[in-house]
Formats: sequence, structure tokens, C-alpha cells
Amino acid sequence: MAEALCDDRPLTFEDLVADLGRGCKPKSEFRVGSEHEKFVFRVAAHEPVPYEGEAGIRALLLGLKRFGWSEITERTAAGGETLIGLSRGGASVSLEPGGQFELSGAPLETIHDICVEIGEHLTEAKAVARELGLAFLGVGFTPDWRRQDAPVMPKGRYKIMRSYMPKVGALGLDMMFRTCTVQANLDFASEADMVAKMRLSLALQPLATALFANSPFVDGKPTGYLSSRARVWTDTDPDRTGMLDFVFRPGFGFADYARWALDAPMYFVKRDGLYVDASGQSFRAFMKGELPALPGARPTLKDWRDHLNTLFPEVRLQSYLEMRGADTGPPERLCALAALWVGLLYDDAALAAAWDLCKGWKSEDHEQLRADAGRLGLGAQAGGRSLRDLARDVLAVARLGLKARARIGPAMTDESGFLTVLDEIAESGRTPAQHWLDLYHGAWRGEVKPIYEAAAY
Repeated sequence: MAEALCDDRPLTFEDLVADLGRGCKPKSEFRVGSEHEKFVFRVAAHEPVPYEGEAGIRALLLGLKRFGWSEITERTAAGGETLIGLSRGGASVSLEPGGQFELSGAPLETIHDICVEIGEHLTEAKAVARELGLAFLGVGFTPDWRRQDAPVMPKGRYKIMRSYMPKVGALGLDMMFRTCTVQANLDFASEADMVAKMRLSLALQPLATALFANSPFVDGKPTGYLSSRARVWTDTDPDRTGMLDFVFRPGFGFADYARWALDAPMYFVKRDGLYVDASGQSFRAFMKGELPALPGARPTLKDWRDHLNTLFPEVRLQSYLEMRGADTGPPERLCALAALWVGLLYDDAALAAAWDLCKGWKSEDHEQLRADAGRLGLGAQAGGRSLRDLARDVLAVARLGLKARARIGPAMTDESGFLTVLDEIAESGRTPAQHWLDLYHGAWRGEVKPIYEAAAY
């Protein structure tokens, strides 16, 4: 594995491939990480919150320091330091472009541990937020804030992305400033194990989109999509997003992902703590010392890892696999996403059984399902059957996988109970978004403002 080069020679393609494989580890060392974002709003007016000010995002970060969090800062061009996040015990709190507040959890052993971590974070964050007159909203897309109303967080990479996004897609700025997701990060034992897990998780990512669909409103009105967040990703940047059909081709491995990543345009290079704009430029040229933004410079492995982190397929490969298909939601669904993927991917029998449910799908099936899941939810069709029916089967497999793991929590129960909230959605066939739409057309009388109470943390 190539953690670092031992000499000053330029990086080779083989180094990049080996670096992707650095995540291989024994099954006994598998962990799971959970990430989730939430919108911050002013309770009195349901308004977005800027970075600065006595009750701004920066004040929220500073308030959390009382719970033992340490500052993460970023150097500015003027030579100062800007507070952009917090760290504690392998976890971090960070800011998305529009002030979305993110917990990136530590790698943990069980879903029980993840739920404790999420609960502690929300308890701390809500305590500080109340003092500032703030609260958190758990939906996948801002229900009524306009794009131009979104605050801009002072992180160097976001300035570069904000300029580049409109050049490559119509909705990239919406992705940056008006969406929130929940993700799960999982390990693999070998290249073959990575391939099996990536194929299954890519195929079923639209199912996660449907089960977690929680963003039917944009600009105060229904959009016709149950996940408007998922819709945004279909018109953000085709060079770095999507279902990666090459993953399903025979012989796929680390080298194929590395080739795809090399051909995805760059955003930036970080030097001396500052971001250098390399948007649209080629990492291949960088490896030859021909990057226009830094003539003569060659990349390090950190540059490669930074580049990998700017790619946004439905499942992202780094030293682990990131599941990226779900809208954020309330705490019980945050735990459920990690439980779903652990149940499917960390038990060999469950992995094989789940693959049997979708292994016959073609490339066009994957793309169509991705397009339909955000619009139709569990009413979408996959392989000649509804996603609702598929969800029941997939959840049954995940439950067996979690029971086989037999990770018992403080209440003397295994992890399968965390799937109950998803079982209820699958049985009813109605997504969280459809619940909000029922209220919008009924008790809310065509208004979205009540969601700031109903979906608030």
C-alpha cells in the first residue's frame, strides 16, 4: 500500500491504484461511519443563518467547544485563520457551503454506537442552538429558501466550486447551498470484496433514495419530486456524478476507478494551507508537471486523496465506500441508513442474497431507476417489480444480516431493530415526502412554513 512515497519520484498510476487499496482490512477490523447534515434556521423567522454575528454559525461552533470539541481552522489569503469546524475523538463537525451543519462520525463498531454518537451530538448542538435562538431542520432540500438567500460559508474550496458549478450543470449551486444528506461509510476486505459491495450498493442506491425521500418542496411549493435533492444530482456535473456503469462490467477493480477519477476534472490544489483554483483542469496533466494552475508542480498522495474527495458518484470509493443516495431526516432514520447498509454488506450470505435480487439489471435499468426513484419513490419500477416490493425483500435480507452479526446493545437487542422505521415505510409504500405532501394539501392549507416545527430537531 502506498501511504507515502519514500523518495522524490513522481507519482505513478500504480501508486494511485495502490492508494485506493489501502483501505483493505480484516473483517474483524470493519467499522461503520455515519455522516449527516441539517439546516440551521432562526426560530423566530425561519430564516437561514449567516456565518458571522452573535447568533451566527461561527457562534454555534464556538458554543460547542464547551463539550470538549477542538477548533479546526483554515488559513486565509490575508494570513489569518478562519474557524471552519470542530474535532473530537475521531469525529468532526463541519460546515457545508450554505451553512448546513454536518456531523462526520468516528469509525465505530456497531449501529448502537452510532446512535449514541448521533444522540450526543444532537443534544449538545440543540443546547447551544437554543441559547442563540436557532434550531435544526431535518429535510433533504430547503423548503422555501431561495438560492440567493443562502449564506456562504468562508471556506476556500467553496469559492472555487461556486464559480465552477454553473459551467457544468444547471443545479450544482442548489446542491451546494440547498441540500442535506445522510451517508454511511463502510469497509472492504480486499479488491474482490470492494467490487461485490460497490456493485450491490450502487444498484440499490436508488432504493435508499426512495425509502429516505424527504424533500418534496422547493421555493415553497411541491416540485413533482419526492426527493428534490436526488433531482439536483442529475444535473450537477456529469463528469463526477452518477451510477458509474463501468463498475458493473467484468473485471472491474481499483484501477478502473482510478482511471475514471483521473479523467474527472479537478477543483483545486491545496498548497501552504491555501486553495489554488485548478477547476476543470486534469489530474493527468498534474502528474506530468503540466497543470496550468501550478506549472512544473507534481501531485502528492494527499493531492490525490483531495481529488477523490471532490468526486460525487452515488457510491464513492476512497479507503472505504460511501453510500450517498439518501435525504437527511430525523434521528431514527439517520441510524437506519447505517443499519441498512451494514446488514447488506457486512454479512457474506446477506450480500449474496441481496445481489441475487438485482444482478440481472442492465446499465439502462440502473439509470432509469435512479431517475425514477427521486420522482416516484417506492412507486418506481425495478426489474419488472415496484420498489416497494423490492424494499420489503431487501429489508428482510438486511435484517438477517444484522441478526447474523449479533451485535448486542445496552438494551440486550441486536441491530436489526434499527430497520423498523424503514419496514414501516416499505409496508405503507409511502415515503416521508408523501407525509409532508399530505399535510401541505390538507392541514397546512398550501403552506410549507409548518415544516419548520414538524421536522425540526
